[in-house]
Amino acid sequence: MKSNIKFLGVLALLMIVATPAMAEGVNLDKFFGEMGFVQFFVGEGWKNLVMIGVACVLLYLAIKKEYEPLLLLPIAFGMLLTNLPGAGMFHTSMWNDEFLNPDSPFYHSYRHVMAEGGLLDVLYIGVKAGIYPCLIFLGVGAMTDFGPLIANPKSLLLGAAAQIGIFATFLVTQMDFFGFNPQEAASIGIIGGADGPTAIFLTTKLAPHLLGPIAVAAYSYMALVPVIQPPIMRALTTEKERCIRMKQLRNVTKKEKILFPIMVAIIVSLMLPSAATLIGCLMLGNLMKESGVVERLSKAAQNELNNIVVIFLGTTVGATATAEAFLNFQTLSILCVGIVAFGCGTAGGVLLAKFMNLFLKDKINPLIGSAGVSAVPMAARVSQVEGAKADPRNFLLMHAMGPNVAGVIGSAVAAGILLSILG
Repeated sequence: MKSNIKFLGVLALLMIVATPAMAEGVNLDKFFGEMGFVQFFVGEGWKNLVMIGVACVLLYLAIKKEYEPLLLLPIAFGMLLTNLPGAGMFHTSMWNDEFLNPDSPFYHSYRHVMAEGGLLDVLYIGVKAGIYPCLIFLGVGAMTDFGPLIANPKSLLLGAAAQIGIFATFLVTQMDFFGFNPQEAASIGIIGGADGPTAIFLTTKLAPHLLGPIAVAAYSYMALVPVIQPPIMRALTTEKERCIRMKQLRNVTKKEKILFPIMVAIIVSLMLPSAATLIGCLMLGNLMKESGVVERLSKAAQNELNNIVVIFLGTTVGATATAEAFLNFQTLSILCVGIVAFGCGTAGGVLLAKFMNLFLKDKINPLIGSAGVSAVPMAARVSQVEGAKADPRNFLLMHAMGPNVAGVIGSAVAAGILLSILG
């Protein structure tokens, strides 16, 4: 104890002697002035504090409530990092139109980002170049079984009908009340497809300044599928319709499963070249899975590659949710309109199933139409749960997976259409 007291006494004496010399070469005012705590109370620094609070709420939802944790957690933490004053991990100014326009006097290349940008600026190049969403689609394809869709091709129509929310929102949000231009309206509308990577891919091409709010909205509503969809499904169907039992799906051969991704990639890419990037990666992943000859590659796409890309994608997308980009009327409008787009997509699939039943001998349970949104496999599970409530012996899961995987293709096609028109 005595030796510790002597050590502290000697240390204090050295500090007293050295302080005048240190003061000559060290600017303590600068040190304290640059502290993040101080910057919270300077100018609009309070907005950063609010955004850190929002990030903590999203972290709570991801960890405690398990709302899409694989992406919501890195998105929330990226939001936290980008709003730490003085950290310099992400610079919005590096990603504006003038910065990236070769004809602008303020133009700087990606080389400048590598030299002058922060960590998240460098990682964000993968988002801006459209690399991360496509690699996510590669992993999704390797994990997807298109068998239910092949066995019941009518499911493709239900998946297409569920995209009505995208185009309805695209048209409505161009009204003067919202104040969005066509590119922004398209980026907001894609939320209705309930496909996070597609929403990110299209938004980076058309309205990158809205990427933060749109990504948060897309993944939040995907997580809330069991809350949002059931009331809409029950409101649009009768008890009798919810009890409809469907025939067991036929067995799909391996040859069909191999030919499907090849044919879809060719047909969709020729019809809509703008969608070739997403569809090509999706079908490549699925072909690796179904071919059975590249099991190592298929497992890598499903696991290691997918997990790494999810970390980079989520963190960098969250970094775009800066205070100036998030705390405004536009963000509130996006959150409100996004849930309407999602609801319209759900309703579109259910209503088309009801319409098809007017002409079909073998009736379709309309509940599976709601699975046409691209929230795989959560939307299909919701169809199963709602069907089981009406008839505990009714098994709709595999039937619902058809429209569900069709929705993945449908949302990518919808993004390609909007990109070809507005890009």
